[in-house]
Amino acid sequence: MTVVQVAKSESVPVATCEEDPGHPRPDGQDQYTISEVADFTGLSAYTLRWYERIGLMPHVDRSHTGQRRFSNRDLDWLAFVGKLRLTGMPVADMVAYAEMVRAGDATFGDRRALLESTRLDVLQRIAELQDTLVVLDGKIATYAGAARAPERTGT
Repeated sequence: MTVVQVAKSESVPVATCEEDPGHPRPDGQDQYTISEVADFTGLSAYTLRWYERIGLMPHVDRSHTGQRRFSNRDLDWLAFVGKLRLTGMPVADMVAYAEMVRAGDATFGDRRALLESTRLDVLQRIAELQDTLVVLDGKIATYAGAARAPERTGT
């Protein structure tokens, strides 16, 4: 197991989905079509429909003609799901988390356990990437030295 070293520095505020949602319509006009959400999130309309079909998205409201109408709350959820995707969390675990959210407060402990487990996985990946960075920096330094020195052989 690799231990992650954290450099001490000044505390920098970190924005979360709830603190800085960056909605396209922050004035309360929060009804978005699927194409607007696709443009805003970078997800395809197909992916958004799939998220809804597998239970990853909460119920999305519909217009009187049956078109999906997403809200700022839906955008916040999609931002969070995007962060979970970046962690490498399997889709099945994301769906299980979404189901726990819908089940209510009684699932706080289970949700926390899932997120803590995911956090440990992320820390392990960070440590692996830091080790990889050390190797890359060594190679780069070798090549930088080789550019100054005549004909070196090796990897």
